[in-house]
Amino acid sequence: MKPNFDLTTVLAHTEEAIRPYPKAAMFDLFERGYNSLFEQLISCIVSIRTLDETTIPVSLRLFEQARTPEQLLALDIPTLTQLLYGTTYPDQKAYTMRGIAERIINEFNGQLPADFDTLISLKGVGPKCANLALGVATGQSAISVDVHVHRVVNRWGYVHTKQPEQTLKVLEAQVPREQWVSINRLLMPFGKHICTGVLPHCSTCPVLPWCEQVGVERHR
Repeated sequence: MKPNFDLTTVLAHTEEAIRPYPKAAMFDLFERGYNSLFEQLISCIVSIRTLDETTIPVSLRLFEQARTPEQLLALDIPTLTQLLYGTTYPDQKAYTMRGIAERIINEFNGQLPADFDTLISLKGVGPKCANLALGVATGQSAISVDVHVHRVVNRWGYVHTKQPEQTLKVLEAQVPREQWVSINRLLMPFGKHICTGVLPHCSTCPVLPWCEQVGVERHR
């Protein structure tokens, strides 16, 4: 990490850099009014191995039919799978979503608890989706680490980790809690459009003065 690295400053420049680009899917859907914890969790499941450009329209199509556990459980698997067409593994995600809806209704009286341990106990929900849903829907301090976040903070030299799970632990130890939700909100689009995996836009990146460019061999 460069001696002048200051996370608050870097995130401010990151926010300015991503202004022309679309928001990350969960934050976009939140602003459209799909802001319940259940909706955010379901959309995150839609997003697994799926681009935001697909996640958003698929989520919107699904929510036209079901925005609550009860409404989702009223859909049979073929119907739910058809609604999820375009995302990866739509049939598998259909079963996952119905299983989540069943547990919410049977164990939690239809109300999904805003609790990390409860969320990751749901089959098909990992730490990334649990933290993202909690952070976006409830404002709880939570860091969600996807491939973009993992790549960016390692490239900056802010962390030195091999796996996203390791990155999460380090970020939780180093990042002030009030900035936790901003990590995914800012770094996902930053990593997708600017600090890309191949040929990142280093020559025009406003964060370059603070970036170690770890692992960058060629750039634009």
